[in-house]
Amino acid sequence: MRRTSWVVLLLLALFGTVAGFLVDVGLTAAGRPTFTPVLSLPILFVVLAAVLIAFAVPIARAKRGSARTRVNPFRAMRVALLAQASSLVGALSCGFAVGLGVYLLTRPISPQLGSFSAVVSTIAAGLILVGAALVAEYLCTIRKDDDDEHAGSAGGPDPR
Repeated sequence: MRRTSWVVLLLLALFGTVAGFLVDVGLTAAGRPTFTPVLSLPILFVVLAAVLIAFAVPIARAKRGSARTRVNPFRAMRVALLAQASSLVGALSCGFAVGLGVYLLTRPISPQLGSFSAVVSTIAAGLILVGAALVAEYLCTIRKDDDDEHAGSAGGPDPR
């Protein structure tokens, strides 16, 4: 499994920023109110970040040998994939909230405190989720075995 690239996270955040800005432009052009994220979204992101770290710490302890159990590679892979997906979702939603915030700040009318605070808290929670997910992914990375390098040559017929 490849680790999450910062380029992918940056591109997703940029895509989310453009999408968030265009959604608010479209809603305003249609005469509807601008999009405001619900306040439970940042709470959910912070809880997900805490759960990711809580799942990854026992794997890191087992990897270092300070725990009495062995590393379950399937559990480590599941947590690493959850962390990777969470970092992608966090980057996309953070970028989307940045686009909403940019649109709110570029309007001639100053934004309401409630809508702007929801956008800012979504940005902060998205950054927290991305950070926690990258840490959890690092904690779940198990070093490569020597057998992984020669997996295709073991047990097969001699090519000569």
